[in-house]
Amino acid sequence: MNTVFQDDLARRIAELGPWFQNMMIGGIQTAPDHFLGDYPNCKWRNFSHIIPDDLEGRTVLDIGCNAGFYAIEMKRRNAGRVVGIDSDPHYLRQADFAAKEMETDIEFRQMSVYEVGRLKEKFDLVLFMGVLYHLRHPLLALDLIYEHVAGDQMLFQCLQRGSEEVADLEEDYPFSEWNLFYRPDFPKLHFIEHRYTGDPTNWFFPNRAAVEAMLRNSGFVIEERPEAEVYLCRRGERGFAVDPPPIG
Repeated sequence: MNTVFQDDLARRIAELGPWFQNMMIGGIQTAPDHFLGDYPNCKWRNFSHIIPDDLEGRTVLDIGCNAGFYAIEMKRRNAGRVVGIDSDPHYLRQADFAAKEMETDIEFRQMSVYEVGRLKEKFDLVLFMGVLYHLRHPLLALDLIYEHVAGDQMLFQCLQRGSEEVADLEEDYPFSEWNLFYRPDFPKLHFIEHRYTGDPTNWFFPNRAAVEAMLRNSGFVIEERPEAEVYLCRRGERGFAVDPPPIG
């Protein structure tokens, strides 16, 4: 590659920093010193096999797309229309730059998960990766996704803390039951009042039982759990009546 071009590319990548996602653009890493290593590629390698190598033109929505790592990977697998949304314009500038440099046709929009109804479209595959624990209203977000944009499958990831065990629970318990709530395998959301790793947007860290219960409760059927925090889900039927959440 031309040295002048390489220097210019490195300058533009630096100007768009800081990057949370480490991506290889023209032979240059965007976040080579990421505290998690080659992230998110190091995580993607653990579950990439559950996504078909050829998505055969399927439509994909990446919610909380950050710099576009997963959206670009879906396009590389022959996805048809790919839309990435994020509420942070800084990340969207990175995503637009990365997609153009990698010659991938992806539509990016500044939008939060609470606004997905504005898309007025169901997608074959929804990616909801590393977003839930940054939300003050996590169940509302899952309800909105189910109601407005989830057409078939959802690839979901959420940071988890606490027990990896999942309780075998009854459908109902009497008011006098107390001990159940002290069990580490009972579904729990750990509330972060201030900060975790210096990030004020970390709100709730669920244990495994809570993640799986929230997905089921929102109408998603868990098909695979290829990695500790990752689930491939299919849109199922809700087991109870829920009024559709409002759009936007």
